[in-house]
Amino acid sequence: MKKIYSPALSALSVLLVLLLWWLITSRNWVNPLFVPSPGKVWAAFIQIFHDGYKGTSLLHHLLASLFRLGCAFALALVTAIPLGLISGSSSVVRSLLDPFIEFYRPLPPLAYYTILVLWLGIGDSSKVFLLYLAAFAPLYIAVVAGVRRVPLDRIHAARSLGANRRKLFVYILLPSALPEIFTGIRTAIGVSYTTLVAAEMVAAISGIGWMVLDASKFLRSDIIFAGIILMGLIAIAIDSMIRWMERRWVPWGGKE
Repeated sequence: MKKIYSPALSALSVLLVLLLWWLITSRNWVNPLFVPSPGKVWAAFIQIFHDGYKGTSLLHHLLASLFRLGCAFALALVTAIPLGLISGSSSVVRSLLDPFIEFYRPLPPLAYYTILVLWLGIGDSSKVFLLYLAAFAPLYIAVVAGVRRVPLDRIHAARSLGANRRKLFVYILLPSALPEIFTGIRTAIGVSYTTLVAAEMVAAISGIGWMVLDASKFLRSDIIFAGIILMGLIAIAIDSMIRWMERRWVPWGGKE
């Protein structure tokens, strides 16, 4: 039986969590310092929306974070996808690259961020490169897996019809791997987004992640909650946009 996603049920679950949050804070079951009320969080959001934070507008903080994320992810797209396509079809290239990717992939970002700061400075360059490394590995692995799942019969059929290597990449390997590529894109953007806070921990004076971390120094849990909720809503919007692109550009996904 086909299961249909229900937005109404999702909205109901969110409302139930908000109601539980309001009940817990209104009854003073927890210290307001740790869990502020929904009204206080909303008031903090309105305050930083109108007045900014530390003399800088909320829009500036959002754009600073999205600029770092966008630059890093664009670099990951133009490098991980071509290398993944080549590695997926060439065991030699895959053997050369896999040791390095498998070595750094499980490392915590902060473990090598200090090295990036030494090499690239404390500006945006080190932050962008950290986010790039976070996005590259999952996207590369997904592309390689997508290419290796392409049926050999499809490749042999294209070659028997006269397809050269370029046409094989453009018309067979890339379209066949697109469902896995989009899965890798969603995973990579999620990993790099979670790394954003770590990237803005060192010598940053802007960014939504920096704002949350700075607010924690002054025990402003209302601003922390507002910032975290805002980051989550932005992540949902980005993921929804990627899923929309996948439905539009890869209609054959999941139907093979």
